[in-house]
Amino acid sequence: MSIDATAAPLRPMRGPSALGGDPKRFWTLTWTLAVLEFRLKFFGSVLGYFWQLMRPLLLFGVLYFVFTELVRLGGGVQDYPVILLMGIIIYTFYAEATGTAVGSVPDRESLVRKVHFPRLVIPLSVVLTTFLNFILNFTVVMVFVLASGIAPRWSWLEIVPLVGALTLLSTGIGTLLAALFVRYRDVRPIWDVILQMTFYASPILYPIEKIPDESLRRLIMCSPLAVIVQQARHAIIDVNAPSAAEVMGGAVWLLIPLAILVGVCALGYIVFDRSAPHIAEEL
Repeated sequence: MSIDATAAPLRPMRGPSALGGDPKRFWTLTWTLAVLEFRLKFFGSVLGYFWQLMRPLLLFGVLYFVFTELVRLGGGVQDYPVILLMGIIIYTFYAEATGTAVGSVPDRESLVRKVHFPRLVIPLSVVLTTFLNFILNFTVVMVFVLASGIAPRWSWLEIVPLVGALTLLSTGIGTLLAALFVRYRDVRPIWDVILQMTFYASPILYPIEKIPDESLRRLIMCSPLAVIVQQARHAIIDVNAPSAAEVMGGAVWLLIPLAILVGVCALGYIVFDRSAPHIAEEL
């Protein structure tokens, strides 16, 4: 049997991509998986959402006692309990979204091995599920805000872009971690340590204005999460509290956390997109 030397060489088959070919199918799958996961969280539980809310509330109770009665970080700070609660809810969303996304791909190996399944649906659906929890938790925060006697004002509308930025940050980091974890299993414990460092490095337990060193304040505010927490405090709770721009010494300095946010989102997508065709082989 002769071989035709002029025949075109066979091209290696490329595995399923991150997005797939149909945007409508991609977003439908993402929403369906997120809603299904959200419902399964409370399936068979008598108290349901109550348990989801209790974890940040219990953490709030412990931290509030420690940092008002023992350490007194919140001494003299207007509406410190509400500030602390809102910061914890924001951080909880960030930590749960990114922490759950780390192992989301191996946890859903049966979906990954489906040939025509767009891989990016998995970490996105995880973030979306956590986002649904966040909406419920943040609604409770707003009830506390109103109960504290804080009157509604137009600056509350800032929460929309702030939550959008928080979601983008969590999605970018989550997709990056999900892609890296498939190959490097050390990513999870490393990220757990980073999350703890991020909590104490963000102005959640302490008012940022109580840090005397201006350079240190500016360094802390280079984190997009710190900017979101501080600006949410200024816009929703205490208009007299310094805004993120004021803490950094000018609005132009906000370009640093903005660049980090955009860079993380771009890097997360690029790394995941390049890893997507080979994910099933590496599991």
